[in-house]
Amino acid sequence: MINEPKILLNSTKANLIIRRFALQIIENHKDYQNTAVIGLQPRGILLAKSIHNELMNLGADVLYGEVDHTFFRDDIGRGGFHIPKPSNVNFSTENKNIIIVDDVLFTGRSVRAAIDAIMSFGRPKCVELMVLVDRRFQRELPIKPDYTGVTIDSRNTNDFVKVEWENDNQVQVWLLEDKK
Repeated sequence: MINEPKILLNSTKANLIIRRFALQIIENHKDYQNTAVIGLQPRGILLAKSIHNELMNLGADVLYGEVDHTFFRDDIGRGGFHIPKPSNVNFSTENKNIIIVDDVLFTGRSVRAAIDAIMSFGRPKCVELMVLVDRRFQRELPIKPDYTGVTIDSRNTNDFVKVEWENDNQVQVWLLEDKK
């Protein structure tokens, strides 16, 4: 039985977080030639595009890419079926400051796989993680975000976070609690 969904972020708050993320990147990365924002397929892409657009509007010409980590996962072939999407990284990641962008950080396994996928494009100088939602109590790997929109403390493994993107970058984030 799923209880009534709880809204974590509405579009107004999400847009403020996207702007904050862009400003934090500008503050932390002075040399944009060596900085790249890479969205994690499939659900980190819309967030990464929004952040990249905000950076461009603020005059920060940061590299942008998209990576699919499917074949780098430690659970490939187990469970559900996932059709990989093409990675789009048209630059070398060698000696670059990479910011991986994803919508929700849960176990950390997708991020670990994404780092391996990014390494196939070169060895970065550093890798940072930017997430809209951090579910900090369900980590399976020692990974934590450098940039966080909102942190939730749901300890129930049956709970899940749903991020809904609508037209014109309108986003809502829900916590759905499954009381089994």
